[in-house]
Amino acid sequence: MADSAHGGRLIYALVARERTVLAEYTAFTGNFAAVAAQCLEKCPNQDAKLTYRCDGHTFNFLIEDGLTYLVVAEAAVGRQIPFVLLERIKDDFKATYGFRARTAIALAFDRQYAPKLKQFMNEAMSASADPDKMRSVQNQVSAVKSVMIENIERVLDRGEKIELLVDKTENLRFQADTFQKSGRQLRRAMCRQNLKMKLVILGDPPHDWVGVVLRDLLWRGKKLHKQWEEFSTTLPIPIPIPSLTTTKPGGRQIKVCTPVGKLENFGENVHPLDARR
Repeated sequence: MADSAHGGRLIYALVARERTVLAEYTAFTGNFAAVAAQCLEKCPNQDAKLTYRCDGHTFNFLIEDGLTYLVVAEAAVGRQIPFVLLERIKDDFKATYGFRARTAIALAFDRQYAPKLKQFMNEAMSASADPDKMRSVQNQVSAVKSVMIENIERVLDRGEKIELLVDKTENLRFQADTFQKSGRQLRRAMCRQNLKMKLVILGDPPHDWVGVVLRDLLWRGKKLHKQWEEFSTTLPIPIPIPSLTTTKPGGRQIKVCTPVGKLENFGENVHPLDARR
């Protein structure tokens, strides 16, 4: 394991869910795993960044979303390099295993992920030896955080716009319903007004509807009278017309029975509606 520019070394790294270790790596012998297990017992349940010092070493914890990331380093390394390494381990572990880490058993990913922990630790120590490269890694981490924050803000802004669009849609629907009701009421009012105008033209108020009915009946009676005349003239033999009763001036009633072909005076003394008697 290479030394850092500060003269220290990275000793041990692990990923755990609460008290269950999912993957770990160290290139040194010692009781680092036992001490780390004791520190896991004292770690809080909420997200946090912690550093414990013991026998010239620092135990650096990053707790987020129920997972705990630990890097043990010599005190000379400081806190900056371990926490940059912890951020990188966190991002890679989440991208690799995701929700599987929530139900995995102890050391389920140790064989697959231990080589990655070793690689990340070596790269962190190499980057710490070159200040420019260290700053480059920090800038990359900061850029990733900025992009994530920007994406979250866009999502929140989009949610607000969607809520505003839903509100406008509800308002338009309400206005459409109101317009439809007003249209029906206006159509009914216009129909009533049109009917009133027709009744006024056809008859004199207040008995205009009675005049319409009487005119219709008189027209129908005349039409029936004309049809009867046309039908009677086409028959080969005379057929007596039913007895019709008419009233002369003075109250005297006269019964008339006129043969077919002599209907010249039929319409003069007899009202068409009396033919139904």
